[in-house]
Amino acid sequence: MITTEVTYDELAALMKKAAGITVDPKELAQASDAPFGTLGLDSLGLLGIVGELENRYSRPLPPDTERCKTPREFLDLVNDNLKAGA
Repeated sequence: MITTEVTYDELAALMKKAAGITVDPKELAQASDAPFGTLGLDSLGLLGIVGELENRYSRPLPPDTERCKTPREFLDLVNDNLKAGA
């Protein structure tokens, strides 16, 4: 069973690793309803983050995951999916 959630800290680290975008986790949490584009993350970068998470948890995420527009929407969908499949 997966007992951890993907956090804003982890998302910020994934943004750096997958897309080269440096975002302070606290700022990311505060801007959780801001579009990814305003944070410098495009759809290709988000796709890289989805791939990293799929590899990390050895399971596919829903196709809608890469279409999320905000960090909050993304984390809610990812964490709900991880909990549902636990």
